[in-house]
Amino acid sequence: MTSKRPDELRLDRLATPIGEALIVTDEEGYLRAFDWAGREAAMARLLRLHYGSLAPRPGAAPADMMRRLRHYFDGDIAGLAPIPWCTAGTPFQRRVWGGLTTIAPGTTLSYGALAAQLGCASAIRAVGRANGSNPISVVVPCHRVIGADGTLTGYGGGLPRKRWLLEHEGAAFRSTAERGERAAQATERRRPPTLSERPARAKPVARASG
Repeated sequence: MTSKRPDELRLDRLATPIGEALIVTDEEGYLRAFDWAGREAAMARLLRLHYGSLAPRPGAAPADMMRRLRHYFDGDIAGLAPIPWCTAGTPFQRRVWGGLTTIAPGTTLSYGALAAQLGCASAIRAVGRANGSNPISVVVPCHRVIGADGTLTGYGGGLPRKRWLLEHEGAAFRSTAERGERAAQATERRRPPTLSERPARAKPVARASG
């Protein structure tokens, strides 16, 4: 990974099972952005933050990169690692994005665990913001970061895509329905019993007068 500014950006597209992917590369063949059709405006904002007025023009991504991406969506979940990628961003952001690539396919990390792994355990929110600003979806796998309770959290491409990617890779996670059920159970345990649920008190036995 390098932060060298590119001279040119090229935009290619790839059909996938979860929608058309937008693939931005530079003149040296580095992947600079990976996003989804329908998110062109969000991707353009990130590219402007990183590269100013340099905007991508239609152009082919390297053939080997496209082949690896196709194979990933066909089931070769370990085939993305050799893809060369490059970003701008702050040194902290690039550190977080580099950390994302250490999360192996089929596994996940919580934001807290990722922060601890990066040596900044108290910076969970900053790690979360950097994760959300990742310009290179899938290849720099921000989708492998989930909530501390094992449930899915936000994803720029939408939670259905995040769920598909994790299921495709065989990763374990909890559904939002499971989280809601657990929360309801916890609330139920804390709720005081109603009058009808309280155990009935024994009525005193009247003594006969004699």
